[in-house]
Amino acid sequence: MKRFFLPLALLLLLAGCGGSGTWGWYVIDPTTPAGWTNIKFLISGMGSTILISVIAAAISIVLGLIVALPGQSSNRWLRLINRVYVEFIRSIPLLPMLFWVFYGLPIVFRSMGLNIPIDPFWGAIITLALSDSAFTAEIYRSGIQSIARGQTEAAQTIGLTYTQTMRYVVLPQALGVILPPLTNQMLSLIKESAILSTITVQEMTMTALRIQGETFRPFEAFIMIALLYWLLNEVVAIGMRRLERRFTQRTRRAAPIKIEASR
Repeated sequence: MKRFFLPLALLLLLAGCGGSGTWGWYVIDPTTPAGWTNIKFLISGMGSTILISVIAAAISIVLGLIVALPGQSSNRWLRLINRVYVEFIRSIPLLPMLFWVFYGLPIVFRSMGLNIPIDPFWGAIITLALSDSAFTAEIYRSGIQSIARGQTEAAQTIGLTYTQTMRYVVLPQALGVILPPLTNQMLSLIKESAILSTITVQEMTMTALRIQGETFRPFEAFIMIALLYWLLNEVVAIGMRRLERRFTQRTRRAAPIKIEASR
């Protein structure tokens, strides 16, 4: 409950400022028809934020693994592909990448004779997935490298292929190392989605921009949006922590079996 104390205290403080002529809390006052309409409009943007974040996170998790695995290969050309992709993608700021995907990629397609338009929704997903995949690949790398090399060598001695070794031996053990930083990356992705308002995606930040444009009360609108981002991130963080605890408990229960099998 402690994590909820600060936002509640902030709400009480802001409510105490409601009587001053300086503030315009009527903009998000649920007791008035206009205020309640604005609140519902702000919350409506949460649906787009969640949908885009979930799809982008799923793609980045899969793409990050595909990028990370060649980096563990003994083939130097595969390792080179991994390093070039990771270093290039994570060096590009998110805003230029977003503009390149949304405005530039259709031009590239047309130059190839392809008429493939990119709407704001899919432009947002492609950008977030690409940007986060490089960081996710590095999270996988650190997790994979945390597993003792003897585990891989033992798997190879019993005839497992590289893919089988990663699937059945390395990755299940590496998940304990991967999950905590992966949680942080998912929270960052949700916050990064705020930049999508620059290409008119109707997510939470865009709804706040529209309300402040109509009411000329940016402070109150963005206070509400900040609280909604906090709420969304708290839900994700709590869910991921529970997943981490469940995985840790399963790993501890399986540890004696693993040790016995390795003798």
